[in-house]
Amino acid sequence: MAAPEFVYHNGKIVPWSDATLHAFSLAGKYGIGVFEGLRGYWNDEDEQLYLFRLAEHFKRYAFSQKAMRFDPGPSEEELTQAIFDLCKANNIRCSAHLRVSAFLTNEGDMVATGPVGTTITAIPRPSASQVKKGASAQISSWIRMPDNVMPARIKCNANYHNSRLASIQAKQDGYDLPILLNSRGKVSEGPTTCIFLVKDGRLITPDVASDILESITRQTVIEIAKEYLDLTTVERDVDRSELIAADEVFHCGTGAEIAPITTIDRLPVGDGQPGSLTTKLQEIYFSLVTGKDRNHPEWRTPVY
Repeated sequence: MAAPEFVYHNGKIVPWSDATLHAFSLAGKYGIGVFEGLRGYWNDEDEQLYLFRLAEHFKRYAFSQKAMRFDPGPSEEELTQAIFDLCKANNIRCSAHLRVSAFLTNEGDMVATGPVGTTITAIPRPSASQVKKGASAQISSWIRMPDNVMPARIKCNANYHNSRLASIQAKQDGYDLPILLNSRGKVSEGPTTCIFLVKDGRLITPDVASDILESITRQTVIEIAKEYLDLTTVERDVDRSELIAADEVFHCGTGAEIAPITTIDRLPVGDGQPGSLTTKLQEIYFSLVTGKDRNHPEWRTPVY
């Protein structure tokens, strides 16, 4: 990754290399931090960078801090202005991925609730090649941690150790990504994405009680499927075997966007190619996030 010139760190826009944190901080020792990943999409015609569903990201960011019992940090208004200033400082005029992080800078006991530091990064990031060609997935032997252990609906840094272990296993075994089951043996989610399947024209996804992150992209897929295609998504427990019986499977998230899964455990999903419904949802999604489709202007926050 080529580092951008500037980063927002604790109230200031500073050179990338100056955004440092002490190794003995609670964030460094225990991974005590929360974050939001969001995307900005450049529209050439408008000469505008649109941040997608910024309000929803801030709502989840506030919940994560509340659940982790953090002391209050910068307001939503302050963070919004900081994002604008950072994108302008880095002259972001392409698709980009932004990360807003809150973390404990205290060097004391793990039960401390502050002080809270804040860092924002904005890095150019095009869509991954898997969005077009699809990905291979492995049903992981690692289990998604349950809500009464480490709640997946909290976007907490430490939760991603679970995802990392599963991802390393999948890569070493020759797959692009893992799909994790929950402690009840039902499909949960990918390492950073939610899972959808298509069977006999129905759109199905694990429900929010399946130890998943309550994904903003997942909710967007549910909404656009209903609005544009008149498809009501079925949210329920999903069995592992349903994945290979499905006509299509895709995963979605802010970073991954909407990407087909074409094989699972080296068995083809459907005909082993990106499915027609997945492709249609991609077209709708990318048209909306970039502003080519002018519907839902409330989902797009202009930077410039």
